[in-house]
Amino acid sequence: MKAEVTWIEDLKFVGKTDKNQEIIFGSGDSTIVSPMEMVLMAAGGCSSVDVVDGLKSADQDITSCNAKLETTRRETAPKLFTVINIHFEVSGDNLDPELVAKACADSLEKYCSVCLMLGASVEMTHSWDIV
Repeated sequence: MKAEVTWIEDLKFVGKTDKNQEIIFGSGDSTIVSPMEMVLMAAGGCSSVDVVDGLKSADQDITSCNAKLETTRRETAPKLFTVINIHFEVSGDNLDPELVAKACADSLEKYCSVCLMLGASVEMTHSWDIV
């Protein structure tokens, strides 16, 4: 995996992956994503993949998955995340609550690379609802 980040102007940058996917990000401009927001969304995206895949692998008829993330950060620089909670809202036909709970827990505790990497220094918590 490779990536490149190029300065555009002010505190705005473009990141490009080796698959030619691009995202504009930066600081000081409320119209673009900040690097910390990208980290937070990466945790939500990575863990959501695990939840959906885990439920499909358990033959659950999942139709939607929404991860809502909330975080607490240090007040002073570096403004690191101190706590991240991921609340999963899943929908489907006859979902087994025990399997939903297991898929959500397994993501944060066993499979999600982003969450496991963050969990070394951030308190990672999760919750879930079947909606």
